[in-house]
Amino acid sequence: MTNRPLSSAICALLLLGGCAVGPDYKQPDVAATSPAAFAEAGPWKVAAPKDDLPKGEWWKIFHDPALDTLENQAAAASPTLQAAVARRDQAFAAAGLSRADYFPSLSLDPSGSRARYSGNREVPPGASHASYTTNSYNLPLDLSYELDVWGRVRRSNESARALAEASDAAYQTVLLGLQADVAQAYFTLRSLTTEHDLVVRSIDTRRKALELVQKLFSGGASAKLDVLRAETELASAEGDALALDQRRVALRHALAVLCGQPPEGFAIDDQAALPVTVPALPVGLPSEVLERRPDVAAAERTLAASNAQIGVAKAAFFPSIKLIGSAGYNSTDLNSLLNSDSRQWSLGPAISLPIFQGGRNVANYDRAKAAYAESVANYRTRVLVAFQEVEDGLSGLRYLDEQSAVIARAVSSSREAAKLSTVRYKSGLVSYLEVVDAERTALQTELAAAELNAQRFVTSVLLVKALGGGW
Repeated sequence: MTNRPLSSAICALLLLGGCAVGPDYKQPDVAATSPAAFAEAGPWKVAAPKDDLPKGEWWKIFHDPALDTLENQAAAASPTLQAAVARRDQAFAAAGLSRADYFPSLSLDPSGSRARYSGNREVPPGASHASYTTNSYNLPLDLSYELDVWGRVRRSNESARALAEASDAAYQTVLLGLQADVAQAYFTLRSLTTEHDLVVRSIDTRRKALELVQKLFSGGASAKLDVLRAETELASAEGDALALDQRRVALRHALAVLCGQPPEGFAIDDQAALPVTVPALPVGLPSEVLERRPDVAAAERTLAASNAQIGVAKAAFFPSIKLIGSAGYNSTDLNSLLNSDSRQWSLGPAISLPIFQGGRNVANYDRAKAAYAESVANYRTRVLVAFQEVEDGLSGLRYLDEQSAVIARAVSSSREAAKLSTVRYKSGLVSYLEVVDAERTALQTELAAAELNAQRFVTSVLLVKALGGGW
């Protein structure tokens, strides 16, 4: 009967544990910043995401085995990605630490000592002042359990789980960024190979032109100035080829690092020219962009964690209640330590009521609310950036397609002009300066066409990244 008030009090506290102070999380309304459709009318088609199908291998829309190999190598060996995995694992481990607060803490703390007590120590009136030596052996099982009356533990765990999910989304962001970087570097490298082939072909043409000019000069049909111009153009083209070689080597080294390999011995098949047609991308609706993009998901989960921290800060204003207990054995003799008479136990609540904290709890609560406001702003920013990047990708592809059509006409006419200029020079109708100018213009337009085609592929990769990856 003597334990009934204590048992009743403990049961009442456990029943109170169903509440949690602080606001429950609600995802912020982004209707004001989410358009019903993209501004660009096309070319794009509505996506049909299927959650039950594997996602992520978006680069296979380009049907390029060499790119497939590079992406697989990067996913397997990139140190940047490995660091992101480690950060994600740390976050989930931290969530496991937070979850441990849901359960009681039990520890076995055996101890033993031998002590001599002074004969001149202070003792109660009438007690003996004699000195003595004694042993003390303890074998206690200690219990400590925080009664989560105000939801501090629940809010802390809620925050930790949200941060773990945010870390997983951050890992997905790093993975998507790595995949996009590999694809961009690969397409740029193939474009440089095309440009290098154009310059090498131009070198061959200019070498033949120099031989022609030298023959005409030897026969008195051409001036020394034409020979010097032909030599200058040949040397200039050879210099351009070397500069392109340098850029190609640097890109190969960058690709090796992205794939987690040393540049030495890194091999890649980059000899094939880029296709003229860029694959059509399933863009989908604006609302689907928010579901796909891992950076938006990370910002939203961080927002949820900040919201839970408000509850943690608010719980500090209320009493902290812990259930503390101990049970075990105590004796002055090891032989009698485990006897029934050596048993001892204690159980009871420990309450800590914050009366004066010098404004610490108020400041921490204000900080938590300000952190939440910052997370809301960061989340809305991520949403706006997501739509901007998709719009940039759509408009970029459209304008690049139009530019490519225009430059294709320029390539055709400049090639024809170069042929006519050579014929006119052989006939003695024009100076070699016209041939030089026509050949230079033809090369420049061909290089511009190759660069535009590479930009179209790179922009497609950026659009895929803006859409959050695969479908």
